[in-house]
Amino acid sequence: MSQEPKTLLTGVRVIEMSHVMAAPTTGLMLADMGADVIKVERLPMGDDVRRLAPYVDDESAPFAMMNRNKRSIGLNLKTDAGKAALKKLVEGADVFIENYRQGAMEYYGVGYEQVKENCPGLIYCSISGYGRTGPYAEKGGFDLVAQGMSGLMSITGESAERPPVKVGAPVTDITAGTLGAMGILGALFHKAQTGEGQFVDTSLFEAGIMHTYWQSAIFMASGELPVAMGSAHPLMAPYQAFQTSDGWLNIGSANQGLWHKLTALLGVPELADDARFREPKDRMDNLAELVEELSVFFKTDTTDAWQQKLEDAGIPAGPVLNIDQMTSNEQTLAREMVQDVGSSDGSSLRVLGHPVKYSATPASIQRRAPGLGEHTEEVLEEFGFSDDEIAELSKELNNHKGH
Repeated sequence: MSQEPKTLLTGVRVIEMSHVMAAPTTGLMLADMGADVIKVERLPMGDDVRRLAPYVDDESAPFAMMNRNKRSIGLNLKTDAGKAALKKLVEGADVFIENYRQGAMEYYGVGYEQVKENCPGLIYCSISGYGRTGPYAEKGGFDLVAQGMSGLMSITGESAERPPVKVGAPVTDITAGTLGAMGILGALFHKAQTGEGQFVDTSLFEAGIMHTYWQSAIFMASGELPVAMGSAHPLMAPYQAFQTSDGWLNIGSANQGLWHKLTALLGVPELADDARFREPKDRMDNLAELVEELSVFFKTDTTDAWQQKLEDAGIPAGPVLNIDQMTSNEQTLAREMVQDVGSSDGSSLRVLGHPVKYSATPASIQRRAPGLGEHTEEVLEEFGFSDDEIAELSKELNNHKGH
């Protein structure tokens, strides 16, 4: 008889009361690591992402991406029975994750102060726009707003003279979700040593601020205000994208040794001794001139040809791929970063894989994203609800499905 594969979080029970992306990312990370993540969805509509296109067999591809490996229970939280059921689920869990506005969990009867006395070992993770303390604690949060408030948009884009640009991906959502998972893992380690649970609090705002490490260091030390620099780096050069004859290539000539290798490869070793470009600070002070000098060379050949020449010379370089090219790239596939989980009707439905590889306890994707309330009855039974309670709560789900 084959045994279930050992995973990092086998036996950890997680209740995820979340929507859209930040907290669902936290749940996704834990579920991939083997935790039993049960997504509580409010009836009648469930997570708003279920209605986002594109669809595969009437299933939202964005929802499938963020909710694989999870189970779903649907509750009508406008009723006392629904609120009581939610509280029983939370009190029976090891971890609770939520990303609703301030006061929502208290309204449902599962605020941290409302449950911690009965659940001293509970790890309660709250992800919000700005954190649960401070003058902005009451504000709701969106990735776009958090990118602007955190300073990220002031350093993203082509220049300070152009309109502000956000990072293309919802980076504060995804990062906050990943920080939530990191916080939970740390809290689980503490609990294993002491038996004590705790409140884990992070936000989109702080997740955005974290991405300004370099720029904040510059400002705090010098008083100089960092600005948008396109693909260039604020501290080292040449370290940016250059146009080739058929596309764009990122070149990471980030230190003196690589700078000398680059000038030798291009046949202009004298540039390494040019007073404008001799030291890292010189190159940053004269970045526009440096880019002008180098761009002439890279336009003479293709991206592939230049990448090969640079790699042969020991200089890190890589093409600017689109999503199609990235998902079919040989390294992406070798690292199992694209996997097919299938839809409920058996069609192909691809998702991104888990980004951390463990030698002893590998992460894996074992199940597709659930239908709304798909596991309601089995979850309620596992948490000790009576047959009558299960029938009543399931009737609520079926009534909403019928509309």
